[in-house]
Amino acid sequence: MNKTTNLMIGAIAAATLSTTALAQTTITVSTWAGPNHGINTMVWPTWKAWIEEATEGRVTVDVIHDMGPPASQMEMVADGIADATWVFHGYNAGRFLATQLPEFPTFEDFSSENASAAYWHTHQEHLAQADEHRGVDVVAAGVHGPGWIFSREQYQTLADLESERIRVGGGVMGDLSNALNLTGVALPPTGVYEAGSQGVIDGAMLVPEGLRSFRVAEIFPYTLTVDGGFYRGSFTIVVNPSIWDEMSAEDRAAVEEVSGERLSRLFGYMMDVSDERGVEFAKEQGHTFTALGDEDLETLRGISNDLVNTWSENVSERGIDAQAALEYFHQQLEEAATQESVASLVPQS
Repeated sequence: MNKTTNLMIGAIAAATLSTTALAQTTITVSTWAGPNHGINTMVWPTWKAWIEEATEGRVTVDVIHDMGPPASQMEMVADGIADATWVFHGYNAGRFLATQLPEFPTFEDFSSENASAAYWHTHQEHLAQADEHRGVDVVAAGVHGPGWIFSREQYQTLADLESERIRVGGGVMGDLSNALNLTGVALPPTGVYEAGSQGVIDGAMLVPEGLRSFRVAEIFPYTLTVDGGFYRGSFTIVVNPSIWDEMSAEDRAAVEEVSGERLSRLFGYMMDVSDERGVEFAKEQGHTFTALGDEDLETLRGISNDLVNTWSENVSERGIDAQAALEYFHQQLEEAATQESVASLVPQS
């Protein structure tokens, strides 16, 4: 082999190595909330920064808005239209049942960050076997803040709620509204302001974040609260399994390292920050917060127990030991509270 040939082979090898080093996998994320929502201003940018740092820039994230409605997101990822998205299980009636576990009232205050970490571990340990996310890989789980009831008139008791036209979503929220004898009106959060302004609804089940982000405090000056919320909401962040084929085993491990519990905590932390801002905004508007009384709390506990019992029976048909899963979730919730917050890992803008 002559010198020229050796030089040519060396040049080709160097070029190949250079190309490999510069090769980049882009995870295309479909997002369905408004541009100012915390998922878009905090979660996706932070996850992107974590991934790029962990993979030395070989893997990145590209977020695209309005690729499809919320209920279609998981199928879009399963079909390869997008590589990743976030799923609100309540928008997919009938498909998800095991995911209702963190949505039931707990009557205890806890952060969404800790709840999301506990939910992630509970999903991996118990709920994944229900195979409700078939077609995609779950890389994080999330729980939103305490669901309260915002209203035009002041509600102080559960009896005040009967027959009132209240915005509801899916999941446990819908079952709870039926048990409370509300006139539930199915609306996305983005439709609450218009419906409330026009008198179509008397109030809304929503999270404190909505007081500011969805302008709820401007139309509903009262909030009925329960420690831990009347309900919570369940989410997952999912990816198309084929995305792993586009990166090395080393990079996949790096991406998974900054997902899982860390990404779940980030989602919950975002919800905590958004809720705090919502409450502060409402107080500035002169908002009135009323805590549900003890007698009604006992009534609500009974309703919650009935909902949990029904869920336990139904979810057992999907191979889940409901009691073990519930106990594990509450154990993980206590454990999560002893761990350090993800806040220090969030880049400050």
